[in-house]
Amino acid sequence: MAKKQAGTPATARLTEAGVVFSTHAYAHDPRAASYGLEAAHELGLPAAHVFKTLVAQVDDDPVVAVVPVDGTCDLKALAAAAGGRRAQLVEPATAQRITGYVVGAISPLGQRRRLRTFVDASARRLAVVYVSGGRRGLDIGLAPADLMAMTDGVYAALARHSRPG
Repeated sequence: MAKKQAGTPATARLTEAGVVFSTHAYAHDPRAASYGLEAAHELGLPAAHVFKTLVAQVDDDPVVAVVPVDGTCDLKALAAAAGGRRAQLVEPATAQRITGYVVGAISPLGQRRRLRTFVDASARRLAVVYVSGGRRGLDIGLAPADLMAMTDGVYAALARHSRPG
């Protein structure tokens, strides 16, 4: 008999709310340079559809930024979206303490406490977005509208993509 994997706070929260979602597991390589790009590659998904969850400090308040894994978060845009003057990413240990998830598995869903969440506007053009499921090697696919409803998210132009040289 196969052992059933336990859910995560993210999957539990979605299940409790009756949200339709899919789970996508893959064998995580601890040597991977980028958790998000690894997920996109291993799941055979376009990187623009897979989103990473970043924890930042805007002035004195922690917030969450959800951006495509093939880009970076424009911290000035995040500060403006949050109505603040300055944003900076928090240290990994701080992100883990605030969210209850380990780095590389921070989900925007089911965090220890709900933080103001800002999602890159590119998500609204997609039928399904993929975010961390709360464990390394697990992503969740769900409709952007459901992600926004479950996080009280706000769309903002946050992603900055490097231009080919």
